[in-house]
Amino acid sequence: MSLRDHLIDIRPLRRIPAFRAFWIGTTISSFGSQLSAFALLYYVWELSHSAALVGLTGLVRAIPLAIFGLIGGSLADRVNRRTLLIVVRLTQLVSAGVLATIVLLGAGSVPIVYVFMAIGGGLASMAVPAAQTFAPRLLAGESLSAGLALMRLSSQFAMLAGPFVAGLLVNGLGVGFCLAVDCVTFLAALWGIVSLPADASKPQAETSGSRSSRGILGAVRYLLHTPVLVGAFVTDLNATVLAMPTALFPVINAERFGGSPVTLGLMLPAVGLGGILAGVFSGRITRQPRQGVVMMVCCAIWGGGMALFGFSGWLPLALIGLVIAGAADTGTVVSRGTIVQLSTPDALRGRMNSLDFLVGAGGPSLGDLRAGLVASATSGAISAVSGGIACVVGAGVIAAAIPRLRSWRTLEHSESDASPSPPET
Repeated sequence: MSLRDHLIDIRPLRRIPAFRAFWIGTTISSFGSQLSAFALLYYVWELSHSAALVGLTGLVRAIPLAIFGLIGGSLADRVNRRTLLIVVRLTQLVSAGVLATIVLLGAGSVPIVYVFMAIGGGLASMAVPAAQTFAPRLLAGESLSAGLALMRLSSQFAMLAGPFVAGLLVNGLGVGFCLAVDCVTFLAALWGIVSLPADASKPQAETSGSRSSRGILGAVRYLLHTPVLVGAFVTDLNATVLAMPTALFPVINAERFGGSPVTLGLMLPAVGLGGILAGVFSGRITRQPRQGVVMMVCCAIWGGGMALFGFSGWLPLALIGLVIAGAADTGTVVSRGTIVQLSTPDALRGRMNSLDFLVGAGGPSLGDLRAGLVASATSGAISAVSGGIACVVGAGVIAAAIPRLRSWRTLEHSESDASPSPPET
């Protein structure tokens, strides 16, 4: 077994020009979104010096995220998906440009920022379900897992590099310049979308027996009658609700490591570093046909990493726990994405992706709430350790209760309705 077998599989980028363009455009645009997110948080603080108003930005984004994510899922199964993405990205470009102009002119205020945050969050969530349908139309089998790993690596890179670069830009050139750069990155996203083939942009027609499945309720009905999808969603919620660490970072930092902001600043990047390492060495994961087993194992490793983080009073070991958890998170995301995409008919993919998006966004919020409540009643360390152990136990229970998730194989669920892949270059 060579090192190449362990490295990330980049064949989808080499072989499928349309996927390569879409990936490049998405990577650049994701980086711009991270610039904007950092800059706006800083701007709200600069305008108000209120921790409460900064914290309120999460709620401002969350409400339109949920509403427009569901709308986007329904639209993605009814209209041309490439056209939908182009319209949404153009609208985002205009919205971001208007906000950048307001800030550069010195006319910004907290209410104005909130309005544009809500618009931006709603538009971004509307685009997600349609955007996620293209990988299974362009890629098949283990190539889909490899493509999803590449997309995950892209997002992890943006999460690490974006805030760092944004800090430099804001410090040197100001918030307005940072927002202007975000506008330019939407052009890259549009280039990637335009490069997508027309035959992969149209939703597959629903069969005559599935006419009653229209709407979000149809996707929910299909989900509840598909054990492997239930297992994938429940496994993700098991990890995020029981062992989400973000709310515990400042608590454990104060309890164990002196409360230094420098120490606190190492914790979230440690999770991101683990994600990037797992992405770079994801070859064995994406080539593994039993993605259900991969997901459950990674879920258990995530819980173990979080338990180690809460248990250790030695900072290097605690950070190692977070790196391990971040690596496991990437494995979970890639395997869940493979299962969801290949177990869902194309006619339902937009709506199923919107449900997947809500689970992915809502689980961590509930997890932070759970972690905070347990920590307030006990301690941050106990909250992290108990949540991590519960996550490991939960993964075992799910494995025992849903045998179809254990037995699910990629080769048995290849994309039957996919458009022919473009020729290799």
